[in-house]
Amino acid sequence: MMDRPLRTTVIGSYPFPGWLEYACAHLQDFGPDDRAELQDDAVIAAIHDQTAAGLDVITDGEQTRLDFNLSFYGFLEGLALEAQPPRRFGPPAHDQRGKHAVTGDLRAPRGLGVVDEFLRLKRLAPPGPALKASVPGPYTLSGRLVPGGRYKDRWALAEALVPLVRAELEALVAAGCREVCVDEPSMSCYAHREDPKRFVDLFNRTVEPAAGKTRLSTHLCFGNFKARAVAPRRYAPLFPAFLDANVDELHLEMASREFAEIEIIAAVAKRRDVAVGVIDVKNYYVETPQDVADRVRLCLRHAPAARLSLSTDCGLSQTARWAARQKLANLVAGVRIVRNELGV
Repeated sequence: MMDRPLRTTVIGSYPFPGWLEYACAHLQDFGPDDRAELQDDAVIAAIHDQTAAGLDVITDGEQTRLDFNLSFYGFLEGLALEAQPPRRFGPPAHDQRGKHAVTGDLRAPRGLGVVDEFLRLKRLAPPGPALKASVPGPYTLSGRLVPGGRYKDRWALAEALVPLVRAELEALVAAGCREVCVDEPSMSCYAHREDPKRFVDLFNRTVEPAAGKTRLSTHLCFGNFKARAVAPRRYAPLFPAFLDANVDELHLEMASREFAEIEIIAAVAKRRDVAVGVIDVKNYYVETPQDVADRVRLCLRHAPAARLSLSTDCGLSQTARWAARQKLANLVAGVRIVRNELGV
């Protein structure tokens, strides 16, 4: 159970500053020390915006990644990176993202890089907020790979990635990370056509080394490539199977879905904490503190304050920074209204 009722948190990603987008396109112009300074400065910017908003839990904003998971493939051996996507022009959609051909055994001899991200965050963050790292789960990671060789399908790829993610989680625990989100949005995206119990089994075997040693959560959403979902936006196919996921907290996307299926959080809260997305990252309407307070009160009809976290629906990487900054500030302000009402 949480240390603080109605805590405020985020998924992981945060928008890049404009100068970082430019620098990433011109990395050849920078030396290694320049690049290290760029990384520190970008993380400092993300930390600043989150702490200025007053969040209880912050991340490094995933400022040193390409998207929330795409840069992880650079740590993997056994791939031919970036096969040509089938479509490059027209309205943005998920088929414009490239995939990587599997050419040999999947290995990650250098790890997945998340430990270095966490240590940077720990070095740069001020005292006060809790620090969260995020690692993509094996099923989500498998989605950008083209099966080949000994890996006949996506499930075989996911199984091959389990020990690599497990090793990263073990290393994070050893590094002193006290909160980890294992990002598995692909499970909620494809639960309508796969066996959810199989997802839970895969997930639980992945997180086993970290369970009970750090606060574990997982994020279940429906896709967010330039605000586009990629699946039927229903949680019903995941439940009740996902009540058996070995996590301390389940994070659900609600704001962009007008709080459809909000009653699900009651069942979750009987077993573990539940984080509810009350900020829509796919909408440039900036929720007011009163909007947020109303949404928190709605959540409290179904889950007790001691089990409830409030957050954004998804990562903020594809939301403009000016909007992300104000949305986070209003998230905290709205939650504060309800905390004052409850005296917590």
